[in-house]
Amino acid sequence: MRQRDRSLFANAASLLICGVLAGVVVAAAAFPAIAMGGLAAKAGADTFGELPTELNVPTPPQITYVYASDGKRLLAMFYDENRHDIPLSEVPQVMRDAIIAAEDQRFYDHNGVDLQGIIRAWLANQQTDSSQGASTLTMQYVRQAITYSATSPAEVIAATEKTNARKLREARLAIALETVLTKDQILENYLNIAAFGHGAYGIYAASQVYFNKEPKDLKLEEAALLASLPKAPSEFDPVTEKGRPQALLRRTYVLEQMVELGMVAAADAEVAQKAELKVTGVRTPNGCVSTTVAHWGFFCDYFYRWWIGQKEFGRDEAERENKLKSGGYRIVTTLDVKIQASAKKNVEKELKTGKSDALMLAAIEPGTGRIKAMAANRNYGLDTTKNGISTDPAKSKKRIRGTYPTTTNPIISGGGDISGYKAGSAFKIFTMLTALERGYPLDFTIHAKSPYKSPVYIVGTEDISVCPDKVHWCPSNANPSYMNGPRNMWGGFGRSVNTYFVPLQEKVGADNVIAMSKRLGIQYRNSEDIKFTSPDRAKGFGPFTIGVTDTVPLELANAYATLAADGKYCEPMPVVDIFNIKGEKIPEITKPRCKQVVKAEVARAAIDAARCPIYDTGGLGKCTGGTTGYYFTGGSAAQSVAHPVFGKTGTSDFNWTANLAISTKQLAIATTLANPDFAQTKHDAEAPRRANRAAVQTMREAMKGLPKIQFIKPPNSLVFGKRVGIPNVECKSVAEARLRISDAGFDVSVEDKKIDSKCPAGTVAKTDPSGSTSKGGSVTIYVSNGKNPGGPPPTPAPGG
Repeated sequence: MRQRDRSLFANAASLLICGVLAGVVVAAAAFPAIAMGGLAAKAGADTFGELPTELNVPTPPQITYVYASDGKRLLAMFYDENRHDIPLSEVPQVMRDAIIAAEDQRFYDHNGVDLQGIIRAWLANQQTDSSQGASTLTMQYVRQAITYSATSPAEVIAATEKTNARKLREARLAIALETVLTKDQILENYLNIAAFGHGAYGIYAASQVYFNKEPKDLKLEEAALLASLPKAPSEFDPVTEKGRPQALLRRTYVLEQMVELGMVAAADAEVAQKAELKVTGVRTPNGCVSTTVAHWGFFCDYFYRWWIGQKEFGRDEAERENKLKSGGYRIVTTLDVKIQASAKKNVEKELKTGKSDALMLAAIEPGTGRIKAMAANRNYGLDTTKNGISTDPAKSKKRIRGTYPTTTNPIISGGGDISGYKAGSAFKIFTMLTALERGYPLDFTIHAKSPYKSPVYIVGTEDISVCPDKVHWCPSNANPSYMNGPRNMWGGFGRSVNTYFVPLQEKVGADNVIAMSKRLGIQYRNSEDIKFTSPDRAKGFGPFTIGVTDTVPLELANAYATLAADGKYCEPMPVVDIFNIKGEKIPEITKPRCKQVVKAEVARAAIDAARCPIYDTGGLGKCTGGTTGYYFTGGSAAQSVAHPVFGKTGTSDFNWTANLAISTKQLAIATTLANPDFAQTKHDAEAPRRANRAAVQTMREAMKGLPKIQFIKPPNSLVFGKRVGIPNVECKSVAEARLRISDAGFDVSVEDKKIDSKCPAGTVAKTDPSGSTSKGGSVTIYVSNGKNPGGPPPTPAPGG
């Protein structure tokens, strides 16, 4: 008789005999305490034949593995059940034999239901007080499969409760299953679905949890122990003091059965029995609080938040989280191990973990939005029992702990309770971009004064920037002697001249500047920022240009990355590749999500001026000063990076925050030093130096060995704009000069300090600029003091 004929015959016989015995033997073996008469009356041969034969074979929950950008360094794991399916070919024969010896010694002989086993168990139960079962591996697998395919709590209960109906249904489905799956397939499925205790599901997880090795490396004594566990995973847990003796006793039984079945030699079993078992019992790390490298937690957290925000993974956040923790994905992230290590090192060098102040750094790739690093002088974790008392005075009085050194707050990327930190002058970039977009060229001149009386009304007379009239806003410059005077965008941005950018914003509209910031990815989260940046309030929000609103390092870095990418904004992206449980790539979700938000020529013009604060001497070479040079030994920020670079510092009043955003064509970095617990914490002059050094040194190390890619120069139309001649008013009266220059379409200002000149005292010595300048620009009149340097006394002015 052929094998297939024998199989069909055996299946038919099994069905017939099971039908006859269904009312008596099956339940008696499985549930000896149940009255036999009632069961026999309910389940005869006809009833058994009518039971369902199709089994929904689900894929049980699988662990998701998340890797760094090299695809090799494991970053984190996510799971609800620690399970990773493997093919039977990766399970050694000793493990297969051990599980058969422990759970179903006639596995390869029966057809899903072991009739001999049923009769043997029934007889044993009649003779002793024991309660032997007769479930085969196939029936056990069927039970697990039904449980995992359940769609409601009631179905889960029905799949596991000790009833006659459940046992008979398992037997019927087991017989049917063996007609469609091979024995090896069933064994593979069982080994992958079974619970092994201590949070391990499936043989791969069990091997890792108990012995910190892959199944293929298991020894006989280890395999025998693992095979002992599915019978009672919690009761036999070898990690616990109570469970270990029972696990070892069960292991002895398994080894004895393996010898009796001829699977191993008695001598080998004896050696295994005496071998010392080193059970690690370390549960597999789960989630972002258990990243393989501790300081990767903040990046991991951003990835997690990104994932649950993607509609492709489910209808709501709960469904998306479930997919992450049960879908068995292999995810390659954008985290660059080297840049991350450099960032963490440089942050810690400037400000050690444990300080209440936070030094935070984000690095992102222009043109893709791929996040390369997120580092801070904080531990990412849940254990805050050792945290210091909050520096917020209100919380400090109540002895509430702060967020240092350990927190799970998204302090680098924002969200939740984190709205960000004052941006300072780093936000002047948005005013410059808006002006360039509206036709104001780089050489557009404004005479900067300190203080400058703005038409903006101010609320509260205690503000340090209130004008003497106690009504208007009068911003000033931090260093008037260095910043005041005629300034264009190169000088205004390079020297960070507040009173250049405030009137420039007035010309283009604060609402348009705010809209520009949003186009480049800046989000406003706290109620005050939302109110003042809303359409009905934005037009009058004069202080916006000097960075009085909040931002976070990741968004600030990405705004500057947008310029490096010629005006192409890309959403921050934490993933490169996602593979599903079948190993199939899911390409659409990981593609860079980019759009052109600023014309390339506008971005290039802004970059040319933004090279000035960093002391980069490339581009058009029009820079007249910077703001970062004195923070470094051995040269400027640009010299340290040794690549074409642009950027901007930004500090708030009293140095509450200190920021630096810098970018090359290949990488953008932003650092922020602030106190997340109390935003009004004052810092000394060293704070901006710390933030700057951390950013520049990280950029230097990241760019080492990479090609030096030059920025493209802007077109002349955005450099000089439409040139208009300035009337020659030398030696004219100030009143006449003011009128003629104003009639030519320029803003006119008169410098208070008089200068040496050949012209008579009180007349115009010169204008700055002279000859011609951009249409609508500012022209400054300098008045003569009557002292002719190196020449005869000037001719007296008429009437003088």
